[in-house]
Amino acid sequence: MMKLRFFYVFVVCMSILFSTSCTKDMEYKDVQVSPVTQLYEPTDGQSVTLVASSTASLFFEWAAAKAEDSGSPLYEVVFDKEDGDFTNPIYRVIADNNGVRNYATITHKVLDKVGKAAGINGGETGTLKWTVVASRGLNSAMSTQSRTLAITCLKGFTELPNQVYLTGEATEGGTDITQAVPCSMPNELGVFEVFTRLEEGKSYRLVDNNSDGAKSYYVNESGVIIEGEGETTVSKGGIYRIVFDFTTASIKMTEIQSLGFFFCPSNEVTFELPYKGKGVFEGEGIVEFKQESWGRDQRYKFLMIYADGTRQMWGTKNTTDSNPGDISADDPYFYIAETPDNQWDQKWKLNNEFDGAADGANPGAVTRISVIFTGENYTHHVELAN
Repeated sequence: MMKLRFFYVFVVCMSILFSTSCTKDMEYKDVQVSPVTQLYEPTDGQSVTLVASSTASLFFEWAAAKAEDSGSPLYEVVFDKEDGDFTNPIYRVIADNNGVRNYATITHKVLDKVGKAAGINGGETGTLKWTVVASRGLNSAMSTQSRTLAITCLKGFTELPNQVYLTGEATEGGTDITQAVPCSMPNELGVFEVFTRLEEGKSYRLVDNNSDGAKSYYVNESGVIIEGEGETTVSKGGIYRIVFDFTTASIKMTEIQSLGFFFCPSNEVTFELPYKGKGVFEGEGIVEFKQESWGRDQRYKFLMIYADGTRQMWGTKNTTDSNPGDISADDPYFYIAETPDNQWDQKWKLNNEFDGAADGANPGAVTRISVIFTGENYTHHVELAN
């Protein structure tokens, strides 16, 4: 009985002690923090031209502040207009590692947002003011220094679409948005390309997906891509190669006159590949390999002629000096890319079965070739038509 009574007394005493300890430990302390006294990067008055690359950034760095409890302060880079005093900053960016580091890696995309908030229009140059705020708990201290930064804002869109489609009466898919024509992004983020037919006197618009509720864009009379519900009227119908550059909000339209099978040994187009639709050019012809002292020459490329008479050669994207053998039709061997305008460089070779010459391996053979300007990698297919 005595042992039990002693145990109760012990528990009560420990509870009181624990409660007192918690009260002391949990008592709020108003921790003071010192202001940042030095700003290191970027230098005062530095100029930067923003670019649309997702990896482009500017490095900000400053001297560490001190907290009264020896803990780590948190930091924010704050921006204001050139004549501002930071009482109502236009933008705040938390330092790296959730605010712990005494530096911040700020992307050009974010800096463009800051510039727009300061009233700097796309493509224009203006000046921002920046400083650093250190904080610990509820207390904060603004740096004793500030610096200016001159930025040239992006001409194009800050938020680049991941995909773009063409829809409308002028397009191959008509007004049914589920049939919208997809654009490719073969080289650069935010730069889309499409090979397609457009109808004269009719209109089209751009959308970021092929379903209801898609974000819309149109091209205004000055050739600038604008976000909104407008439409663009086609002044001349035809087959076009169109580049929509959202990094500069610009468009480049080039009418295509023809695409042909270019046989290197004869240094000329031996048959045309008419436009079939949906970015595909397709044609048929007899290919007669050229007899040389070392064997039969079967090298080829493609030649595109634009409506203004300029030429664009298309050859292999992946260097090769052999025929494809029995590889599959989707092999990277068949990928195509723009190449210099010459007779021999960056060519492919046909298999012997496509030699339709009278003295060839397959006399009278008709070769069907499809060039496909869609998807991440443009490509082509070669097959016998007879």
